[in-house]
Amino acid sequence: MKFYWADCFTHLAPILVKGLGVVLEITIISFILFMLIASLLAIGQVAGPKPLRKIIGVFSEIIRGTPALVQVVYIYYVIPILYAYIRSLFTGKFAYPNMSPIAAGIAGLSICYGAYVGEVIRSAIVNIDFGQTEAGLALGFTKTQVLFKIVFPQAMKNSVPVFGNYLLMLVKDTSILQAISVPELLLKTREYASKSFYTIESYTLVALFYLLLSLPLSRLVKYLERKTKIARTN
Repeated sequence: MKFYWADCFTHLAPILVKGLGVVLEITIISFILFMLIASLLAIGQVAGPKPLRKIIGVFSEIIRGTPALVQVVYIYYVIPILYAYIRSLFTGKFAYPNMSPIAAGIAGLSICYGAYVGEVIRSAIVNIDFGQTEAGLALGFTKTQVLFKIVFPQAMKNSVPVFGNYLLMLVKDTSILQAISVPELLLKTREYASKSFYTIESYTLVALFYLLLSLPLSRLVKYLERKTKIARTN
């Protein structure tokens, strides 16, 4: 069997670089959104009224109990149909909303990771020494002030390494968005491989590309873990 690594690399590398821009865009926006969603879910579960806690609990179980790919596909294909149907009940017009694949992908990944990271933050909040809450209340702070000024910042700081791990997973999970035709690395590679028939070369190169993209993030996560351990011991 003859391989064509040089020819494949020459043609595929520029395509992967373009796909990298899409991956970074989705990763950055999704990370910001899922951190916001996770924080709201965690605070709602810890400090919200009982009905809200139950709703958040059910929502988290549904999201964490279904694959991210299913959620992304559902948002892209099903949600527009449901929206159009509900709208037709009030307006009499059945029209699909214009949802781009990238927007659907960002929404799906943000919600999925938000549910998982929300549990991480909630657990971190609960594990903060209750004596700090008592000390804050003794100093005249309200429960809300104690939560946002004392407990929540510490919980977020303690969870930084975990956030880094989820960011690393998010970068790799952008590959599932090829199912809804987002022009990311895997979809671009599949299109090139189907035209050039360089199947082994193409998929090997994209795997190496993901590896080179993930290694710096992995080193950053380990660095943050060491820094967090040092801060805890001091």
